[in-house]
Amino acid sequence: MYSRLKLAEKYLRYYLTAANGRGHGVHSPFVYQLVREVLGDRKGYAEYAEIEGLRRRLLRDEGVVEVEDMGAGSALGGNGVRKVADIARHAAKPARLGQLLFRLGRYYRPGVVVELGTSLGLSTAYLAAGASGAGVWTIEGSGAIAKRARENLSGPGFSGVEVITGNFDMLLEPLVERVGPVEMAFVDGNHRCEPTLHYFDILMRHSARSSMLIFDDIHWSADMERAWAQIKVDPRVMLTVDLFFFGLVVRRNEFRVKQDFTIRF
Repeated sequence: MYSRLKLAEKYLRYYLTAANGRGHGVHSPFVYQLVREVLGDRKGYAEYAEIEGLRRRLLRDEGVVEVEDMGAGSALGGNGVRKVADIARHAAKPARLGQLLFRLGRYYRPGVVVELGTSLGLSTAYLAAGASGAGVWTIEGSGAIAKRARENLSGPGFSGVEVITGNFDMLLEPLVERVGPVEMAFVDGNHRCEPTLHYFDILMRHSARSSMLIFDDIHWSADMERAWAQIKVDPRVMLTVDLFFFGLVVRRNEFRVKQDFTIRF
């Protein structure tokens, strides 16, 4: 993991060199629409308030859970007892990124959504609320945290969500063989190069021809930057979008020329 100073330097470089966040000068109709209709959407959707209400409740929850090791990238420091409030504070995606997941789901309307790294279910809730009516399958490595996520996602608005407990490496391929083809995926776990590339390969082989794979923390470490660089040059990939915090891999039949964009967000 890069130090905070190193990450700040990288973010500054990204911000100064990225394409304008309003879409000016973006010579791709798909990416222009993404910028204007999704990244630039400032509406205050009712679902935001509901999910952020759940976050506030979790941040006040002094109960404890037994956390199993969730791999590189975990903000929880490996095995041990952790307060729910600490997990919500350090492991959950911030509202701004959760709400982006919501808007991506709302705009592109995937029917099959897969997530690696449920945590307490906040990002899952945003994905499920945005892609209303979709089937959402999410895998969490820690049994105790998965149990809490199921409780958090037990409301009627999340009836299409299935929380699965176990190791990504063992569960992902059988899952996507069962529920695929995948139309949207969010990869937020085991932030190392080789596992990330392994998940990418499985998802690409089982993704729909119109689909989006979202990779979290692509600049979190040198290892994750290597993974992102290899994903971008993969011959199956025709379009990527670097948002610094997320990396998007987009499949569409109309893409014929390889394009990589870095967009300010």
